[in-house]
Amino acid sequence: MPRKPMIDAKETSSPEELVKGKRASEARTRAGAARVARWRRQRLRLQQLRRLRGLLRGLRGRPRTGSRRRGRMALCGQAAGAASLPSELIVHIFSFLSASDRLRASASCSHWRECLFYPALWPQLRICLRVSPSEQPRLEFLMRKCGWFVRELRVEFAAENYLSGGGGPGDGGRVDTRTGGEEIEALQLSTRWLEVLRTYLELVLCVLVSIRNNRNLQKFSLFGDISVLQQQGSLSNTYLSKVDPDGKKIKQIQQLFEEILSNSRQLKWLSCGFMLEIVTPTSLSSLSNSIANTMEHLSLLDNNIPGNSTLITAVELEQFVNLCSLALDFCDFTAEMARVLTDNNHVPLQRLSLLVHNVSVMHKSLDNMPNDEHWKALSRKSTNLRVYIMAFDIKSEDMLKILKPSIPLERIHFDSYITCVSGAIVDLISRQYDKFLTHFILMNDVIDTSGFPDLSDNRNEDPLVLLAWRCTKLSLLAIHGYTVWAHNLIAIARLRGSDLKVLEVTEESIDFDQGELADQDVDPVHNLIEQVSLGLGQPWHAIMDIESLSVFTEPNRHFYREMQSFSEDI
Repeated sequence: MPRKPMIDAKETSSPEELVKGKRASEARTRAGAARVARWRRQRLRLQQLRRLRGLLRGLRGRPRTGSRRRGRMALCGQAAGAASLPSELIVHIFSFLSASDRLRASASCSHWRECLFYPALWPQLRICLRVSPSEQPRLEFLMRKCGWFVRELRVEFAAENYLSGGGGPGDGGRVDTRTGGEEIEALQLSTRWLEVLRTYLELVLCVLVSIRNNRNLQKFSLFGDISVLQQQGSLSNTYLSKVDPDGKKIKQIQQLFEEILSNSRQLKWLSCGFMLEIVTPTSLSSLSNSIANTMEHLSLLDNNIPGNSTLITAVELEQFVNLCSLALDFCDFTAEMARVLTDNNHVPLQRLSLLVHNVSVMHKSLDNMPNDEHWKALSRKSTNLRVYIMAFDIKSEDMLKILKPSIPLERIHFDSYITCVSGAIVDLISRQYDKFLTHFILMNDVIDTSGFPDLSDNRNEDPLVLLAWRCTKLSLLAIHGYTVWAHNLIAIARLRGSDLKVLEVTEESIDFDQGELADQDVDPVHNLIEQVSLGLGQPWHAIMDIESLSVFTEPNRHFYREMQSFSEDI
């Protein structure tokens, strides 16, 4: 009997069931592929872990036996371990380490040392150097390795260690005034000055030569703290002429700086502060128009420019249409510059740092500075504009001209060696800038046998207390060299409370009323510390050692660093 043909189930299925079956089959296929991929990744991880464990055992010196050990030795040689890691993995490990740890890790073997200066590991380089011959070999090595590719370079030169009491190279040790007298002391001081200048020029040349062809440079910052050299008098051409008789080195430095600017292709940040004769009035002309148009920060601070010369003119400033932050000598910031910055083709300026130096004020005129209408126009152009002013030994009558009511002043720093700040100036600042002021620094190093000046003298209210009361955004207050009465200090702490993050007052600046001293039951110093700490909501102590206060010992460096952070905080 013939067998009946079997009926295929697929033929009896509906179209909907066929579609569902197909989708289920595809889902199973994808799930299977995902499982395979996961298994492969897990297997790869296990292989990597086994390899790293083996390498770690090799680094620890644990012996291996058998054919696996012989096979590994045949592959890696007798130096199996750190040296066998691929360069990419070493660079990846280095990327998680700090600069100091990278240097330590690179001492393991020559292969690791070769990977230390891989460009991706050093996008930025920040160097702080003593002006000392011992620094030159290290600087040359570092700049030779990184100078050609580094994207952000910040270099600071400090000369204070040379002219401190311990003596520097070439002086033969500490000056013996008992046997040498003033002439020998002056001669040895002069010798140290010459040595500092000679070394300074060599270090600057080393930096500039190494980056002259770096087209990746985006941020370039130079600072030369030569203020210590100027405490006994300004750095005259006499010393430079002895170190560089024909001026070749100075000219070479200036040419290298201009070459760096002309070769740059990505420069966004250019900052040069207190560098001896590096920037000239013609330096910025080396920048191409495209770079000038994209520059975001420009800082040119140098109070040694002779006569009425300026490092930048209003015409040159017109090219910098994308400038967000600017730092200049106050006498160089003219009304015409303020007008340029308010043009529609310029982006709004957000940070402006101005250095008011008595040397500049003596040789340059304040007649061209912006008036109050110019400041109003700048503030309208950019509602976020904030100004930082540092004043070196400026007379009160000049400060009254400078402090226009419409300046959006956020920070002000007074540093005096000859001229003290008056209470009227402090009162004016508290009234005009109560909506903006956050930082107020008052430093005085004037030698006066009669004691520190009292800002509250012949006044009903202390100007510093009024400052703390009116300026509700005040977060930093630092004072030295002016009399601060203990009860006023307590009032300041209570007025501002925890919003006053930093209150630095030197112990020698604090004075007590006779009534406080006469009270035998209360220790006035202990009571002051307790009351100020309670007012601030944090432990507080007066500054006992003025040398530990960097804003006093290194005003130029403090201003420059604060200006940098102020400009970056946009």
